Amino acid sequence: MEAAPLFSFGVIADIQYADAEDGYDFSGYRRRYYRQSLNLLRDAVEAWDAEREPLAFVLQLGDSIDGLNARSGEAESALERVLAVLGRLSVPVHHAWGNHEFYNFSRARLAHTGLNSRPAGAGAGPPAGDCQAYHFSPAARFRVVVLDAYDLSILGREPDSPHYQESLQLLREKNPNDDLNSPTGHLPIHPDASDRVCLAWNYKAALSVIHSHGCVVCYLAGHLHDGGYCLDSHRVHHLTLEGVIETPPESNAFGTIYVYEDKMILKGRGRISDRVMPF
Repeated sequence: MEAAPLFSFGVIADIQYADAEDGYDFSGYRRRYYRQSLNLLRDAVEAWDAEREPLAFVLQLGDSIDGLNARSGEAESALERVLAVLGRLSVPVHHAWGNHEFYNFSRARLAHTGLNSRPAGAGAGPPAGDCQAYHFSPAARFRVVVLDAYDLSILGREPDSPHYQESLQLLREKNPNDDLNSPTGHLPIHPDASDRVCLAWNYKAALSVIHSHGCVVCYLAGHLHDGGYCLDSHRVHHLTLEGVIETPPESNAFGTIYVYEDKMILKGRGRISDRVMPF
């Protein structure tokens, strides 16, 4: 009989809740279930609560509410609804910040919401300015690093800030036209686990850092609603989760990852497939 996992945790991405009728993505072809996404989140929370062994934590991988809320003036109330559902969990929830968080809030405002899950104290690592990256250890020999994928971005930055100006210069170099695009990939860093438009600007640098250490086993991402996966040349698993926002009401998109001494096992629900990731 296989040994029990060392710990387990829940994963979910791109909830993008808004109290709005269904709509479509920027291309006009992919349906988005804005109001229904909150019901799918409730189902996920109920499933995690029903696990035989309690989870250690849940990872919410960004885009918890949709940018529609900014235009309707409902960002605060939408976030309250999402956090209320997640608040039913008896375990910590760690939040990554995605582009839709920054469509709704400034970086300064986000730091004072329930989406700021960075633990207080030196145990999370020294703060670098207002960068929200941090780490924690759920079990001996294992450490989870939550990245701030929009540290270098115009999103959420004041126009007169050095970060904004640096990001704007990079945008003009990479995208020399009058309609400056915001970065569209808030987490994926490997081309084979994403499409090119969803990659972080500095994905090559991020991969270089990861590959310089022999201890990284998996990189979890959101943003690409179709999901993706690859095992890279350094045997690091890159798992991009399917997004809740484009999941029909009769399905879902979340999972539980069980961590063992030599592998991680993903048990997916709905659109997310089961997967064994040895290391």
